[in-house]
Amino acid sequence: MSESADIAVIGLAVMGQNLILNMNDHGFKVVAFNRTYEKTKAFMEGPAKGTNIIGAETLESLVDSLATPRKIMLMVKAGAPVDAVIASLTPLLDAGDIIIDGGNSNFEDSERRARSLDDLGFLFVGSGVSGGEEGARNGPSLMPGGHKAAWPHLQPIFQSIAAKTEAGEPCCDWVGDGGAGHFVKMVHNGIEYGDMQLICEAYDFMQEALGMDNQTMQQTFSEWNKGDLDSYLIEITADILGFQENGEYVVDTILDRAGQKGTGKWTGINALELGVPLTLIGEAVFARALSAIKDERVKASSILDGPAKQDSLSGSDWIDGLGQALFAAKIISYTQGYMLMRAAADEYDWDLQYGAIAQMWRGGCIIRSAFLDDIKAAYDKDPALDNLLLDDYFRDRIHETQSNWRRVIGEAMARGIPVPAMSSALSFYDGYRNARLPANLLQAQRDYFGAHTYQKVDGDSSWHHTDWIGSGSSVSSSTYDA
Repeated sequence: MSESADIAVIGLAVMGQNLILNMNDHGFKVVAFNRTYEKTKAFMEGPAKGTNIIGAETLESLVDSLATPRKIMLMVKAGAPVDAVIASLTPLLDAGDIIIDGGNSNFEDSERRARSLDDLGFLFVGSGVSGGEEGARNGPSLMPGGHKAAWPHLQPIFQSIAAKTEAGEPCCDWVGDGGAGHFVKMVHNGIEYGDMQLICEAYDFMQEALGMDNQTMQQTFSEWNKGDLDSYLIEITADILGFQENGEYVVDTILDRAGQKGTGKWTGINALELGVPLTLIGEAVFARALSAIKDERVKASSILDGPAKQDSLSGSDWIDGLGQALFAAKIISYTQGYMLMRAAADEYDWDLQYGAIAQMWRGGCIIRSAFLDDIKAAYDKDPALDNLLLDDYFRDRIHETQSNWRRVIGEAMARGIPVPAMSSALSFYDGYRNARLPANLLQAQRDYFGAHTYQKVDGDSSWHHTDWIGSGSSVSSSTYDA
């Protein structure tokens, strides 16, 4: 083959195919390759028929077809398959060629690959891709990071195929070095877990406390989607609640056992490692784990009592209050996600642009919402903003909504309706806004049983130990922050 193609994509599952078709639509010549040629052939004779897409039968022919520096995007299963494809490719490439992992990889794997490929003279990019099948085909959110020398070569392609904001700005920009792109995608997915759980808690409250039927709930979510809560997840929730087959609401036929692929768990693990109180997203992950033990929950439901059944609440003020509670908790979800990114930027020496990240998420991705414009505005106004809650807009919105947030959670608790994400968000807020927490007693306990020492309120940074039982020694344990 002659050197004419702009980029190659390896992996022809639905995401890979749709990205290729998207690139072709935007005038880029793409080489398609799959480990099994039968799939490549089917793609070329099907969706790619009549296009400028090139089907490669071997990796050698794929490499030969590309203009230099060669740009090769991997859309294969995360983990060992990515390493296997890279190992097969590198002997065929020249220094300066670019390998892009567009799968849902762990950022630590991307860090490792960036280092090892840099040692070999290649440019590695780990790019988050969000938006599912529709996004890949019509405009995803793209979060590339890795070797920055690769970005000028990828920017025209990535920003052309990415989703656009209402102002026409691409939902794609350079994130940072090493595994920064996949880290930001991981946080995106963690926030996605949180948003989905919050919506489910609102749905449960609507049914159990307000006695609403599917049609009324569908109408409420549709109305919410016209205001502060305008977002993709609110929009599809309205669609789901109104969808019927054979005269039956499909949502009512679905077993209450949620699955997960692990990215929310990764977010929680990294928050623990970096010491970030990612409480809401953690509860969202645990809520899925609790849903998974369906048989045990069914057994428990016949043994364990809750509050006595109460009459349904009435009045539009409860629906409005629930919407405000959902909005307030959503602010906390994004606040915690941005706290985690800030901690990671410090840990890994990444220069993350937080306003630009909000713009990347504004279109194409699962958590896209009008709300992200306000986050971008907050970081545009103060790029060094310590916490979203300290921005004037978000401070004021929390102040406006917190009374209903507390009212809804209190009512849910009184009725035995689980609201783990919404209530953990409120506990985080109350903890964050308090200048003094009961951790002084906790630290005293640690010093009592383990001689872990403590600092005093007088401002002296030195560490102290008390012989609490009168027969201990003056030897103390080493101190550390975790």
